[in-house]
Amino acid sequence: MEPSAQPAGAGAAPGAASALPGARITLGVLLGINLLNYADRYILAAVEPKVRAEFFPPGAPGSEHANFYMGWLTTAFLVAYMLTSPLFGWMADRARRLAIVSLGVALFSLASGLSGLATVFGVLMLSRILVGVGEAAYGPTAPTLIADMFPVRRRGAVLAWFYMAIPVGTALGYMFGGQIGAHYGWRTPFFLVVIPGLILAAWCLLLHEPQRGGADNVTTRRRLRPADYLSLVRTPSYVLGTLGMTAMTFAVGGVSFWMPTYIHEYRLGRAHDDPSLGDTTLLFGAITVVAGIAGTLSGGLLADRLQRRWSGAYFIVSGVGMILGFPLFLGVLHAAFPWVWVFMFGSIFCFMLGTGPINAVLANVTHPSVRASGFAINILVIHALGDAISPPLMGRLMDMTRTPTNQLGDMNAAFLMVGLAGLLSGVLWLAGARFLRRDTLLAPSRLPD
Repeated sequence: MEPSAQPAGAGAAPGAASALPGARITLGVLLGINLLNYADRYILAAVEPKVRAEFFPPGAPGSEHANFYMGWLTTAFLVAYMLTSPLFGWMADRARRLAIVSLGVALFSLASGLSGLATVFGVLMLSRILVGVGEAAYGPTAPTLIADMFPVRRRGAVLAWFYMAIPVGTALGYMFGGQIGAHYGWRTPFFLVVIPGLILAAWCLLLHEPQRGGADNVTTRRRLRPADYLSLVRTPSYVLGTLGMTAMTFAVGGVSFWMPTYIHEYRLGRAHDDPSLGDTTLLFGAITVVAGIAGTLSGGLLADRLQRRWSGAYFIVSGVGMILGFPLFLGVLHAAFPWVWVFMFGSIFCFMLGTGPINAVLANVTHPSVRASGFAINILVIHALGDAISPPLMGRLMDMTRTPTNQLGDMNAAFLMVGLAGLLSGVLWLAGARFLRRDTLLAPSRLPD
């Protein structure tokens, strides 16, 4: 049965009218952790040319497949992240979530230090796997804590603040990793992540655990049946949201890993050990952080405001952003400098518009009892079919198109491949707009007692 008619924009389920006590402090700590984990991910991208030169110097065994192997460092991290996320999501639906978060943050911080200690490629690979396991404890758990502290009508903007860590943390990784790596070696940035991570892990244990469903005024259950999880695949908004995020993650993951190399070596024609690599990553990081903050916060605020009039606004803002970002991304590939930087700013701004709204969709259309599992399954799917495979696929395409005078191959073709995936994500999200109001209203009743 369809929900009864409501005024336009009244697509939110009943729930608390304001944030719960302590919500902003907890949000701040979780935001700090999110900044750190994205910074750690992209330190590797910032120092990739130096790591590649150390482990696969020209003429050494395996150097002919160096790009492919380097792409697998990201894949190893993501495979561990996506495969262990469902386990931690299952735990987070049953146990104290802040303790799970604390454990995960401590693990990925120590594992980052191990990355800096690696003297053989296998140890570096192992360290990235352990980073993935640590982040899997945090990734599906943190959004459920936020959803339980803030009402439905504010989640687009609040989650935009939380996921602002994606562009800011990514930029910090590029800038911090590039600058520190250029002056003190590629290992040093990984060491410097450890101490702040352990401090944040300890802080989590001092925070108040919010009640599950507290901001939704929904009773949750600890004893869940396997059939309860089928409510996720029976929710069109969840399915289309996840499919669109998969295509978007495929695109953004590949671009994020290879962009410093693309700009520095492919477009500017500089050597991997040219000191200007730090300047390249600094400028790219600065553009990412400014455009990312502007896009993420604008998208969250705009979607919350439009949601009062159009019930599918979370999907619409996200989808339109990806579609508008595609031609701007083509400008990055074909424009001359300095216009490349202008097109890059515009494409990042557009791509980040949907960060908060699309995660609000996942939170709003899932029952609080299975919300952590819903985020965990989403993580598994979007990474398994997204950025776990795009960096090595791009590397493989680059290796296949190498020539004696161009050891990087055709990077434009590789970037176009992932750019088309970003366009597809916009189409999928626009298709989900018609279901969002109904799915949000039905969410509290999807698991009857």
